[in-house]
Amino acid sequence: MNTEELKATIEIALQEIRPYLEADGGNIKLVSVTNDTVSVQLEGACLGCSVNQMTLKNGVEATIKRHAPQINNVIEVSGISF
Repeated sequence: MNTEELKATIEIALQEIRPYLEADGGNIKLVSVTNDTVSVQLEGACLGCSVNQMTLKNGVEATIKRHAPQINNVIEVSGISF
C-alpha cells in the first residue's frame, strides 16, 4: 500500500469514529503519516476534554489499527502555535 492509499484508508477509519467525536462537540483531523506513525489533531471540545487521551488510544488508535494494521503509533499534535 503506497502512502496515498494508506492516507485514504486512515481517513476512512477517521470517518468511522468522527460521529462519536462530533456528538460531544469535537472533531479530528489527519495531520500526517510518517513511517508507522499517524499524527492527528483533535479539535473543538476534544481539545479541553479530560478523557481525550483515553479517546485517542481506545477509540482513534484502535480504529486506525483495525483499518491499517501496519500503523504502530497514533499521536496527537496540538493546533496551538506560539
